Amino acid sequence: MTDFINHLIHEFELPLGNPVLVFSLILFIILLSPILLKRLNIPGIIGLIISGVVIGPHGLNILEKNSAIDLFSTIGLLYIMFIAGLELDMNEFKANRNKSLLFGFCTFIFPLAIGFPVCFYFLNYDFNASFLTASMFATHTLVAYPIVSKLGIVKNQAVAITIGGTILTDTAVLIILAVIMGNTNGNLNQEFWLRLGISLAIFSAIMFLLIPKIAKWFFRKLESEKHSHYIFVLSVVFFAAFLAEVAGVEPIIGAFVAGLALNKLIPHSSALMNRIEFIGNSLFIPFFLISVGMLVDTSVILKGPTALIVAGTLSVVALLGKWVAALITQYTLKYSKVQRQLIFGLSSAHAAATLAVILVGYKANILDENILNGTIILILITCVIASFVTEKAAKQIVIESENDKTDLVVANKLNEEHILLPIASIKKIEKLLEFSILIKDKKSPNPVSILSVVSNDKEAESNIIKTRNKLEEFVRQGSATETKVNAITTIDHNITSGVARISREIMANIIVMGWPVRSGVLDKLIGEKTESILENTDKTVFICDLVKPLVLHKRILVVVPPLAEHENGFDLWVVKIVKLAQELSIPLFLECNPATQKAVEKFSVEMKLNIKMTINIFEDWEDFLVLSRKINEDDLFVLISARKGSASYMNLLEKLPFKLGKHFPDNNKFVIYPQQFDNAYTAQRYEDLSSQPLNIGIETIQKIGKDIGSIFKGK
Repeated sequence: MTDFINHLIHEFELPLGNPVLVFSLILFIILLSPILLKRLNIPGIIGLIISGVVIGPHGLNILEKNSAIDLFSTIGLLYIMFIAGLELDMNEFKANRNKSLLFGFCTFIFPLAIGFPVCFYFLNYDFNASFLTASMFATHTLVAYPIVSKLGIVKNQAVAITIGGTILTDTAVLIILAVIMGNTNGNLNQEFWLRLGISLAIFSAIMFLLIPKIAKWFFRKLESEKHSHYIFVLSVVFFAAFLAEVAGVEPIIGAFVAGLALNKLIPHSSALMNRIEFIGNSLFIPFFLISVGMLVDTSVILKGPTALIVAGTLSVVALLGKWVAALITQYTLKYSKVQRQLIFGLSSAHAAATLAVILVGYKANILDENILNGTIILILITCVIASFVTEKAAKQIVIESENDKTDLVVANKLNEEHILLPIASIKKIEKLLEFSILIKDKKSPNPVSILSVVSNDKEAESNIIKTRNKLEEFVRQGSATETKVNAITTIDHNITSGVARISREIMANIIVMGWPVRSGVLDKLIGEKTESILENTDKTVFICDLVKPLVLHKRILVVVPPLAEHENGFDLWVVKIVKLAQELSIPLFLECNPATQKAVEKFSVEMKLNIKMTINIFEDWEDFLVLSRKINEDDLFVLISARKGSASYMNLLEKLPFKLGKHFPDNNKFVIYPQQFDNAYTAQRYEDLSSQPLNIGIETIQKIGKDIGSIFKGK
């Protein structure tokens, strides 16, 4: 009994040494601190940092800063930078690269310009110490990034330019650090600059030329090995961080560049992206935030007025420099006050890069203990302020976007969308489901419904059970992306009537189908079943031929017939194609006539569709295959077609799907049939008609006559 008690006491000796106990304690902190502080309206990030202060070696000394904590902390920091690069809207980033350069310059030069005189004249440090400390003010770490990621505003322009500015200023500061260290050691010569330039060039070539090719090959060859995709991505991240370190810059630069390199290959709504974010936000990033708190030495406050003066001065100068940079950026780029607060919140937190600069300077005897302790207090203060400011600004942006009344009718239609996925082959369903998840509006409460129609015969019941068991795998595939997938099996005399009936029952507005296989000479050009479904439904229908992974495309080429803008489904297919282009981070090219071009441009402005779109004039439909000169093997080809009797219908549209299948067999391609009638409009107009026996007067007959006339007139 005594031995047991002694063993128990030994296990709980401070600091804790048992790795299992240490890990469980950190997990409890990650679990409980955000929940408890949420009641006080305090961001969960602050709870994790404060928890690190309490349990750290300078607090209650429950945990010591050992190699295991350092490892998880490094992984968490690299994860933050990697996700920032991965979630960055590349089209937006390229379109606003000059704005990112402007903010990067402001957030670098103003803290430096304010900090150097303060350190040199007020704190009386020499030139090297003053310049190095002032450069520390220019750095910042995206500690508050998980807040904007969670609230779903990472594609806001203010977020994009802040991320771009972060990389620019941190890279510049770390190069300054290398220069100062070279100057201190007397190694600042031509060889130093040559070595730095060559190593960065090799690093960039590996990351942007070699890694994407390897990733494309890997994802194509091991398309079904989903768990291997995550391991591959992690390997790339840490290898990139190592290469960056070898090249002479900090590993966080490598992790961010890895995110940029893999950006186009990992759609935001994919299962892989969900796994990356889930594990990072649940484990690695909280570990990093706790480790930041463990650095804070609260005893600095008791070391006399000098330490407090230095800590207070550093904190004020750091926050002031970032606020001035955000203010100048706001006025120059004409941003709103809320966007300025968001930029300031994201860029004001000092942590990893700041600590790296100060520790190197301290170990080289350039900086003294007061600067080191003052910087650690600065880290705590700036992280707390940054979290509060970012969360407040991010929530305000979310509220403003929700209150935006722009084209409310279209927005409501999209929010109520319901995608139906009739299956003919189990082999094709996985890619069709992936496509459906990518284009699905995340605000819609409706699931993606997979439909299997079973023939009405003696074996119908047993076939239903077998089909349901097969479809369960795809329900799990949807749950991996946090998308609800509903499996429907129904009995009907034929597939067409089953699809038409279920689409009406669940009020689906989009039907996604696989490309029909022509089994005989007598088959229709687009397949008998497909044409029958088009005739018996008026929904927007996507007919998809997916022969390769969607992430391998470099652009989307859409061909639009004349008068397509007059179809009821025009708004819907434009929004969905734009969403697909955003998910895949690729540009969009439209071939259409001038009238359709004006309609698309007007709609894009009204709905604030943020996409790089190039529109070319195309009117020679008799010579449709002339477009083959513009189509590359890595293009996604989309043809907007039409049902008979619709405004944009042409006889030659019936032959085009066959031509696409014949002349572009290796390309992914879609044929879209827009919705022909507006069911919501029709229901609203005749909602006063009931199913009771009709007692029709002359006025009612006149009203119906006028409405029928308005339909034929196109009103």
